[in-house]
Amino acid sequence: MMSLRFTNDHEWLRLEQSGELTVGITSFAQEALGDIVFVQLPDLSFFEAGAEVVVLESVKAASNITMPIAGEVVAVNVAVSDEPELVNASPMDSGWFFRIRPADVSALDDLMDQDGYEQYLAENA
Repeated sequence: MMSLRFTNDHEWLRLEQSGELTVGITSFAQEALGDIVFVQLPDLSFFEAGAEVVVLESVKAASNITMPIAGEVVAVNVAVSDEPELVNASPMDSGWFFRIRPADVSALDDLMDQDGYEQYLAENA
């Protein structure tokens, strides 16, 4: 099992044993957004990298989550639609948004590992 990968947009991806990737936002992102009050999840469909796939609304702002790498959304976490506060309470676990079947799993190599993300935060926070 590989460790998490991260994007510049503060999304995390975790490779599951099935080969699918679970996607959510980092603790840093949820803290910056404040209390999440609404989550609109994507359709089960193929999306190119960079496509807007999730809409979040918080007490501070509205934000879009983009597709970190090209792939097919194969599952969504309905629990976060029903209870958006899960994103704040557990952003790296039960507050995930969707799972994808990546078009090319090697695209993960272009993303940051935990150390790289922590360095990115230190330099850009």
